[in-house]
Amino acid sequence: MSDVIAPPSVRALARKKGIDLVKLAGDLGRTTIAREDLDAGKAPASAGDTSYWDVDHSAYGPVSEEPVGRFAQVAARNLAAANALIPQVTHHDRANVSAIEEFRNRLKPEAQARGVKLTALAFHVKALARALREFPKFNTSLTPDGKMLVFKDYVHIGIAVDTAHGLMVPVIRDVDRKGLWNIASEIADLASRAQERKVRAEEMGGASMSITNLGGIGGTAFSPIVNPPEVAILGITRTETAPLWDGEAFQPVPMVPLDLSYDHRVINGADAARFMTYLAGLLADPHRIMI
Repeated sequence: MSDVIAPPSVRALARKKGIDLVKLAGDLGRTTIAREDLDAGKAPASAGDTSYWDVDHSAYGPVSEEPVGRFAQVAARNLAAANALIPQVTHHDRANVSAIEEFRNRLKPEAQARGVKLTALAFHVKALARALREFPKFNTSLTPDGKMLVFKDYVHIGIAVDTAHGLMVPVIRDVDRKGLWNIASEIADLASRAQERKVRAEEMGGASMSITNLGGIGGTAFSPIVNPPEVAILGITRTETAPLWDGEAFQPVPMVPLDLSYDHRVINGADAARFMTYLAGLLADPHRIMI
Protein backbone atom coordinates (compact mmCIF):
# COMPACT_ATOMS: atom_id res chain seq x y z
CA MET A 1 0.00 0.00 0.00
CA SER A 2 3.05 2.25 0.25
CA ASP A 3 2.86 2.96 -3.52
CA VAL A 4 -0.66 4.38 -3.11
CA ILE A 5 -0.98 8.07 -2.24
CA ALA A 6 -3.90 8.65 0.15
CA PRO A 7 -4.54 10.85 3.23
CA PRO A 8 -4.54 9.13 6.65
CA SER A 9 -8.30 9.61 6.95
CA VAL A 10 -8.84 7.82 3.61
CA ARG A 11 -6.58 4.93 4.66
CA ALA A 12 -8.48 4.63 7.96
CA LEU A 13 -11.84 4.60 6.17
CA ALA A 14 -10.57 2.04 3.66
CA ARG A 15 -9.56 -0.27 6.51
CA LYS A 16 -12.97 0.23 8.12
CA LYS A 17 -14.75 -0.64 4.87
CA GLY A 18 -12.40 -3.49 4.01
CA ILE A 19 -11.26 -1.86 0.77
CA ASP A 20 -7.90 -2.84 -0.72
CA LEU A 21 -6.37 0.48 -1.78
CA VAL A 22 -3.77 -1.18 -4.01
CA LYS A 23 -6.47 -3.06 -5.93
CA LEU A 24 -8.67 0.07 -6.08
CA ALA A 25 -5.76 2.12 -7.43
CA GLY A 26 -5.15 -0.55 -10.07
CA ASP A 27 -8.81 -0.57 -11.06
CA LEU A 28 -8.82 3.23 -11.36
CA GLY A 29 -5.52 3.29 -13.24
CA ARG A 30 -3.85 5.79 -10.88
CA THR A 31 -1.98 5.91 -7.59
CA THR A 32 -3.76 8.83 -5.89
CA ILE A 33 -6.90 7.88 -3.98
CA ALA A 34 -9.42 10.39 -2.59
CA ARG A 35 -12.31 9.83 -0.22
CA GLU A 36 -14.91 9.89 -2.98
CA ASP A 37 -13.10 7.00 -4.69
CA LEU A 38 -14.10 4.79 -1.76
CA ASP A 39 -17.74 5.50 -2.56
CA ALA A 40 -17.47 4.71 -6.27
CA GLY A 41 -20.64 3.15 -7.59
CA LYS A 42 -22.80 4.63 -4.83
CA ALA A 43 -25.65 7.01 -5.47
CA PRO A 44 -24.77 10.68 -5.07
CA ALA A 45 -25.04 12.00 -1.52
CA SER A 46 -28.46 13.43 -0.67
CA ALA A 47 -29.07 16.76 1.07
CA GLY A 48 -29.39 14.95 4.41
CA ASP A 49 -26.34 12.71 3.93
CA THR A 50 -23.46 13.92 6.09
CA SER A 51 -21.25 10.84 5.78
CA TYR A 52 -18.79 12.77 3.64
CA TRP A 53 -18.11 14.97 6.71
CA ASP A 54 -16.89 11.94 8.66
CA VAL A 55 -13.26 12.98 8.73
CA ASP A 56 -10.62 12.30 11.35
CA HIS A 57 -9.47 15.90 11.73
CA SER A 58 -6.91 14.92 14.36
CA ALA A 59 -4.95 13.20 11.61
CA TYR A 60 -3.94 16.65 10.38
CA GLY A 61 -3.12 18.36 13.68
CA PRO A 62 -4.34 19.15 17.21
CA VAL A 63 -8.12 19.54 17.66
CA SER A 64 -10.60 20.09 20.48
CA GLU A 65 -14.36 19.56 20.72
CA GLU A 66 -17.35 21.17 22.38
CA PRO A 67 -21.01 20.14 22.18
CA VAL A 68 -23.43 22.12 20.00
CA GLY A 69 -26.27 23.54 22.09
CA ARG A 70 -29.84 22.31 21.69
CA PHE A 71 -31.13 25.64 20.34
CA ALA A 72 -28.26 25.81 17.86
CA GLN A 73 -28.94 22.25 16.69
CA VAL A 74 -32.62 23.04 16.06
CA ALA A 75 -31.73 26.24 14.21
CA ALA A 76 -29.14 24.39 12.13
CA ARG A 77 -31.66 21.74 11.05
CA ASN A 78 -34.26 24.38 10.13
CA LEU A 79 -31.79 26.50 8.19
CA ALA A 80 -30.40 23.50 6.33
CA ALA A 81 -33.90 22.36 5.36
CA ALA A 82 -34.92 25.86 4.28
CA ASN A 83 -31.83 26.31 2.15
CA ALA A 84 -32.26 22.90 0.54
CA LEU A 85 -35.99 23.16 -0.20
CA ILE A 86 -36.61 26.84 -1.01
CA PRO A 87 -35.37 28.42 -4.27
CA GLN A 88 -34.07 31.61 -2.68
CA VAL A 89 -32.99 34.84 -4.32
CA THR A 90 -31.61 37.92 -2.55
CA HIS A 91 -32.36 41.46 -3.70
CA HIS A 92 -29.88 44.09 -2.46
CA ASP A 93 -30.77 47.75 -2.03
CA ARG A 94 -30.15 50.66 0.34
CA ALA A 95 -32.15 53.50 1.87
CA ASN A 96 -31.44 57.08 2.85
CA VAL A 97 -31.96 57.26 6.63
CA SER A 98 -30.95 60.88 7.24
CA ALA A 99 -34.56 61.82 8.11
CA ILE A 100 -34.83 58.92 10.54
CA GLU A 101 -31.61 59.89 12.30
CA GLU A 102 -32.75 63.51 12.54
CA PHE A 103 -36.14 62.39 13.89
CA ARG A 104 -34.50 60.11 16.48
CA ASN A 105 -32.26 62.95 17.65
CA ARG A 106 -35.27 65.23 18.13
CA LEU A 107 -37.02 62.52 20.13
CA LYS A 108 -34.10 61.78 22.46
CA PRO A 109 -35.43 63.88 25.37
CA GLU A 110 -38.83 62.18 25.13
CA ALA A 111 -37.17 58.76 24.85
CA GLN A 112 -35.20 59.44 28.04
CA ALA A 113 -38.34 60.61 29.82
CA ARG A 114 -40.17 57.44 28.75
CA GLY A 115 -37.22 55.22 29.59
CA VAL A 116 -37.30 53.75 26.09
CA LYS A 117 -34.36 53.40 23.69
CA LEU A 118 -35.72 54.43 20.30
CA THR A 119 -33.48 52.51 17.90
CA ALA A 120 -33.47 52.66 14.11
CA LEU A 121 -34.73 49.07 14.17
CA ALA A 122 -38.10 50.27 15.47
CA PHE A 123 -38.50 52.37 12.31
CA HIS A 124 -37.52 49.38 10.16
CA VAL A 125 -40.12 47.21 11.87
CA LYS A 126 -42.86 49.81 11.46
CA ALA A 127 -41.93 50.49 7.82
CA LEU A 128 -41.86 46.76 7.02
CA ALA A 129 -45.33 46.35 8.51
CA ARG A 130 -46.66 49.09 6.25
CA ALA A 131 -44.95 47.56 3.22
CA LEU A 132 -46.52 44.17 3.99
CA ARG A 133 -49.96 45.77 3.96
CA GLU A 134 -49.15 47.43 0.64
CA PHE A 135 -47.76 44.20 -0.89
CA PRO A 136 -49.91 41.37 0.57
CA LYS A 137 -48.14 38.61 -1.38
CA PHE A 138 -45.14 39.08 0.94
CA ASN A 139 -47.45 38.38 3.89
CA THR A 140 -48.29 34.85 2.80
CA SER A 141 -47.27 31.25 3.31
CA LEU A 142 -47.22 28.45 0.78
CA THR A 143 -48.95 25.22 1.77
CA PRO A 144 -46.61 22.19 2.03
CA ASP A 145 -47.92 20.75 -1.25
CA GLY A 146 -47.23 24.07 -2.99
CA LYS A 147 -50.79 24.30 -4.32
CA MET A 148 -52.26 27.05 -2.13
CA LEU A 149 -51.08 30.47 -1.00
CA VAL A 150 -52.32 31.53 2.44
CA PHE A 151 -52.83 35.31 2.77
CA LYS A 152 -52.61 36.63 6.34
CA ASP A 153 -54.79 39.47 7.56
CA TYR A 154 -52.39 40.34 10.35
CA VAL A 155 -48.85 41.72 10.49
CA HIS A 156 -46.48 40.02 12.94
CA ILE A 157 -42.74 40.72 12.62
CA GLY A 158 -40.07 38.28 13.82
CA ILE A 159 -36.85 39.76 15.22
CA ALA A 160 -33.78 37.51 15.00
CA VAL A 161 -31.78 37.67 18.23
CA ASP A 162 -28.23 36.34 18.51
CA THR A 163 -27.91 34.72 21.95
CA ALA A 164 -25.27 32.67 23.73
CA HIS A 165 -27.49 29.58 23.41
CA GLY A 166 -28.33 30.00 19.72
CA LEU A 167 -30.47 32.05 17.35
CA MET A 168 -33.98 32.94 18.54
CA VAL A 169 -36.72 34.76 16.62
CA PRO A 170 -39.35 36.18 18.99
CA VAL A 171 -42.30 37.87 17.30
CA ILE A 172 -43.91 41.29 17.75
CA ARG A 173 -47.65 40.92 17.11
CA ASP A 174 -49.93 43.33 15.22
CA VAL A 175 -47.11 45.75 14.40
CA ASP A 176 -49.30 47.70 11.96
CA ARG A 177 -51.57 48.71 14.88
CA LYS A 178 -48.77 49.81 17.23
CA GLY A 179 -46.86 53.05 17.59
CA LEU A 180 -43.09 53.53 17.55
CA TRP A 181 -42.73 53.78 21.33
CA ASN A 182 -44.59 50.52 21.87
CA ILE A 183 -42.56 48.77 19.15
CA ALA A 184 -39.25 50.05 20.51
CA SER A 185 -40.19 48.89 24.01
CA GLU A 186 -41.19 45.42 22.79
CA ILE A 187 -37.97 45.03 20.79
CA ALA A 188 -35.86 45.79 23.87
CA ASP A 189 -37.97 43.54 26.09
CA LEU A 190 -37.95 40.53 23.75
CA ALA A 191 -34.22 40.85 23.01
CA SER A 192 -33.42 41.02 26.74
CA ARG A 193 -35.59 38.04 27.63
CA ALA A 194 -34.24 36.05 24.69
CA GLN A 195 -30.74 36.40 26.16
CA GLU A 196 -32.09 35.05 29.46
CA ARG A 197 -34.08 32.26 27.75
CA LYS A 198 -37.31 33.72 29.12
CA VAL A 199 -39.23 34.16 25.86
CA ARG A 200 -42.54 32.31 26.13
CA ALA A 201 -43.67 29.74 23.58
CA GLU A 202 -46.58 31.93 22.47
CA GLU A 203 -44.11 34.73 21.66
CA MET A 204 -42.42 32.56 19.02
CA GLY A 205 -43.70 31.59 15.57
CA GLY A 206 -46.49 32.88 13.38
CA ALA A 207 -44.54 35.79 11.89
CA SER A 208 -45.56 37.44 8.64
CA MET A 209 -41.89 38.13 7.94
CA SER A 210 -38.65 38.35 9.92
CA ILE A 211 -35.85 40.88 10.23
CA THR A 212 -32.23 39.96 10.90
CA ASN A 213 -30.16 43.00 11.83
CA LEU A 214 -26.36 42.97 11.70
CA GLY A 215 -26.08 46.75 11.79
CA GLY A 216 -24.58 46.78 15.26
CA ILE A 217 -21.79 44.44 14.16
CA GLY A 218 -20.89 45.39 10.59
CA GLY A 219 -20.96 44.28 7.00
CA THR A 220 -22.16 45.82 3.78
CA ALA A 221 -24.45 43.05 2.49
CA PHE A 222 -25.41 39.41 3.07
CA SER A 223 -27.98 36.84 1.97
CA PRO A 224 -30.24 35.87 4.90
CA ILE A 225 -32.03 32.52 4.67
CA VAL A 226 -35.83 32.60 4.47
CA ASN A 227 -37.42 31.37 7.69
CA PRO A 228 -40.27 29.03 6.58
CA PRO A 229 -43.22 29.10 6.44
CA GLU A 230 -42.53 32.80 5.73
CA VAL A 231 -41.79 33.67 2.10
CA ALA A 232 -39.25 36.46 2.68
CA ILE A 233 -36.78 37.86 5.20
CA LEU A 234 -35.21 41.31 5.50
CA GLY A 235 -31.53 41.69 6.33
CA ILE A 236 -29.99 44.96 7.56
CA THR A 237 -26.31 45.84 7.84
CA ARG A 238 -24.35 48.82 9.10
CA THR A 239 -25.36 52.31 8.00
CA GLU A 240 -22.52 54.15 6.28
CA THR A 241 -22.07 57.62 4.87
CA ALA A 242 -22.18 57.62 1.06
CA PRO A 243 -22.04 60.37 -1.57
CA LEU A 244 -25.49 61.06 -3.01
CA TRP A 245 -26.07 63.35 -6.00
CA ASP A 246 -28.66 66.05 -5.23
CA GLY A 247 -28.79 67.44 -8.77
CA GLU A 248 -25.98 69.90 -8.26
CA ALA A 249 -23.36 68.22 -6.12
CA PHE A 250 -22.61 65.08 -4.14
CA GLN A 251 -23.78 65.25 -0.53
CA PRO A 252 -22.73 62.93 2.36
CA VAL A 253 -25.80 60.90 3.27
CA PRO A 254 -26.29 58.03 5.78
CA MET A 255 -27.37 54.99 3.74
CA VAL A 256 -28.45 51.67 5.22
CA PRO A 257 -27.93 48.47 3.17
CA LEU A 258 -31.03 46.26 2.88
CA ASP A 259 -31.04 42.62 1.79
CA LEU A 260 -34.33 40.91 0.93
CA SER A 261 -34.21 37.13 0.46
CA TYR A 262 -37.39 35.63 -0.93
CA ASP A 263 -38.97 32.35 -2.00
CA HIS A 264 -38.93 32.47 -5.79
CA ARG A 265 -41.89 30.08 -5.97
CA VAL A 266 -44.09 32.89 -4.61
CA ILE A 267 -42.24 36.13 -5.37
CA ASN A 268 -40.49 37.13 -8.58
CA GLY A 269 -37.73 39.66 -9.11
CA ALA A 270 -40.04 42.48 -10.17
CA ASP A 271 -42.16 41.97 -7.04
CA ALA A 272 -39.03 42.18 -4.87
CA ALA A 273 -37.74 45.31 -6.62
CA ARG A 274 -41.07 47.12 -6.19
CA PHE A 275 -41.32 46.05 -2.57
CA MET A 276 -37.81 47.28 -1.75
CA THR A 277 -38.30 50.56 -3.61
CA TYR A 278 -41.44 51.19 -1.56
CA LEU A 279 -39.73 50.20 1.70
CA ALA A 280 -36.72 52.42 1.00
CA GLY A 281 -39.11 55.29 0.25
CA LEU A 282 -40.78 54.87 3.64
CA LEU A 283 -37.44 54.87 5.43
CA ALA A 284 -36.36 58.00 3.56
CA ASP A 285 -39.55 59.77 4.70
CA PRO A 286 -40.46 58.39 8.15
CA HIS A 287 -43.55 60.63 8.42
CA ARG A 288 -45.17 58.33 5.83
CA ILE A 289 -44.66 55.44 8.24
CA MET A 290 -46.87 57.14 10.82
CA ILE A 291 -49.81 57.82 8.50
